[in-house]
Amino acid sequence: MNVFEQGGTDIGTRAGVMERQARGGGPIAIGAFSAETAEEEADSARDEARAPRLNRRLGRADLGAVPEARRALRELLRHWGRPGRAEVAELLTSELVTNALVHTDHDAVLTATVGHRGLRVEVRDFVARRPRLCVPIADDGTHGRGLLLVQSLADAWGVRVHGVGKAVWFELDAGIA
Repeated sequence: MNVFEQGGTDIGTRAGVMERQARGGGPIAIGAFSAETAEEEADSARDEARAPRLNRRLGRADLGAVPEARRALRELLRHWGRPGRAEVAELLTSELVTNALVHTDHDAVLTATVGHRGLRVEVRDFVARRPRLCVPIADDGTHGRGLLLVQSLADAWGVRVHGVGKAVWFELDAGIA
């Protein structure tokens, strides 16, 4: 169901939903639901609850957490059956973890979930400042390339703002080798 098929809402609410989706927040539930829609959502929630998952708290400024996160993700993805995609996932995860630890002065939380649609990795920090995509300066060493890699290699990515902080996420589809 797209935002214009949802009954019981006005165009202003629909525009707000579209704006939220464009910011990477995903769909939200508004209006009336059919029994079929509720059943599909319940099935999806059950599948997600059973999906292999990684949850890791990353200590403030602990760059040693970056290789640990890669190893944990590699173990999670060992049976995924997408070796080339697993390597991309490791690279992108290390970029998001590094960004969260270098650009904030707080802890972060890494969550990775493998579902039937693919892999979703999310790194949540506790600083509201949104990351900016920037063009790296040629002689600036290794800075400024992380989000460009994420944008280039992920099937989807975005930033979701929370009450305290934000989550930067990416997805890799299972069907693409």
